[in-house]
Amino acid sequence: MATARKQAATDNAAAKRGGDRVVTTNRRAFHDYFVAETVEAGMALTGTEIKSIRAGKVTISEAYARIEHGELWLIGAHISPYTHGSYTNHEPDRPRKLLAHKREIRDLQEAIERKGMTLVPVRLSLKRGRAKLEVGVAKGKKLYDKRHSDADREASRDIQRAMRGRGGEE
Repeated sequence: MATARKQAATDNAAAKRGGDRVVTTNRRAFHDYFVAETVEAGMALTGTEIKSIRAGKVTISEAYARIEHGELWLIGAHISPYTHGSYTNHEPDRPRKLLAHKREIRDLQEAIERKGMTLVPVRLSLKRGRAKLEVGVAKGKKLYDKRHSDADREASRDIQRAMRGRGGEE
């Protein structure tokens, strides 16, 4: 019991120091797309934007990424205005530049030039106080693919339920 308390205290201390934590995930991306590969990119933000992200006031479910003039941009992400901000507060839906190596951007460009591929944000996290966005190269799912994924998920849940039930009988 003491180790559990000690671990919880360590986790809380790491979170206060700016440790790694996932702010939001784009569950809709996994429902609507087959995500082939992901690339982690930094985000160019203003002061009030990072404060809102740390408070968890961000939505990436409607967002997508685009490559323009050799730069990677996040479009459609909503970062709510900071509650304690002043006239210097940010615009919530502005396009934000994503920071990645030229080689990574070139690889992403080649990947999306294939038929039906697009860039979707998958996960937004804070690592050592910096906002990092995982961008996935994805292909859209058809309706029957979505139904198949839902059926697979239900089957795995049923199996897990059955295994939990059997664990106590032995």
